[in-house]
Amino acid sequence: MSNNAFLTPEEVAEFTGIRTGKRINGKTVHREQLQAEWLRTQGIPFHVNARGVPKILWSAIAGTRAAGQQVEQQAWQPKALKAA
Repeated sequence: MSNNAFLTPEEVAEFTGIRTGKRINGKTVHREQLQAEWLRTQGIPFHVNARGVPKILWSAIAGTRAAGQQVEQQAWQPKALKAA
């Protein structure tokens, strides 16, 4: 685990299993786009920075709850889709 609040690009690649981009129908899909899509499908909260790189907080995957404390799991969704 790194000393930063966010996973490094190498850690994101290890976590998602996506290390390279690929070509689909003659268009290049960058690894960051593939990683972001995988994170969305898994319900893992993340932010995309100005360069299009998904940024994941360590607390989002490591958990910050005390030992033995139960937390109800809810699927992540963008704020724009949540009911007001």
